[in-house]
Amino acid sequence: MTKVSRLPGAQTHHWDWQLEGSCRTVGSEVFFRPASEGRAEARQREQAAKRVCAGCPVRLECRRHALATQEPYGVWGGLTEDERRALLVRREPAAVPQVTPAAA
Repeated sequence: MTKVSRLPGAQTHHWDWQLEGSCRTVGSEVFFRPASEGRAEARQREQAAKRVCAGCPVRLECRRHALATQEPYGVWGGLTEDERRALLVRREPAAVPQVTPAAA
């Protein structure tokens, strides 16, 4: 049985920034794409989400979180899914092929 006294304490301080987010007063449907949404609708929704993010006091913390956790869905820190994916791809070092020594 796991000794509870040996478990690490709560890490809520890592999430406290979310309490200050401007998005807390806006419905999640502004930030997350419904399955039936078309491209034109998606652009409009994403622009609305970005307007909320633009004035948010924790926009950079939100963006850092989404990039660090590779958040796959929604607008986070003013960046769409595609924008975050493009940033992450540019950050990845070029793959170096593994060379295996030839058998002697």
